[in-house]
Amino acid sequence: LTGVLAMCPMLDDRNDTASARQMTGRGVWDRYANDVGWACLLGEARGSADVPPYAAPARATDWSGLPPFYVDAGAAETYRDETIALADALWRAGGDAELHVWSGGFHGFDQLVPDAAVSRDARATRVRWLRRILAR
Repeated sequence: LTGVLAMCPMLDDRNDTASARQMTGRGVWDRYANDVGWACLLGEARGSADVPPYAAPARATDWSGLPPFYVDAGAAETYRDETIALADALWRAGGDAELHVWSGGFHGFDQLVPDAAVSRDARATRVRWLRRILAR
């Protein structure tokens, strides 16, 4: 792989970050919807020690040797904190990560409100990163 573009990634089946709790009952993808999504994928294993990192990447313990990552999320969305934790784990392992948390952004903001300034900025920033990575 040349790089990984992770937009608002769903990473942690435990669904217990501060941003997940803050978004309970709010937005297009809140903590309740996230619980349903993880239950559909993992069934009764959700939240247990039996969840493999290939199903819930936040469960990984070794982030070394991975290609560069671009990760972004809205500041007002369920996945904000797990997205930040992903970038931090990559940096701690000596990896390359570019992190963007878009102020005012909610889950899917760039698709639902494509003409908003923040949406245009997010898309343009992703494209610039992709061009840099693909030019290496």
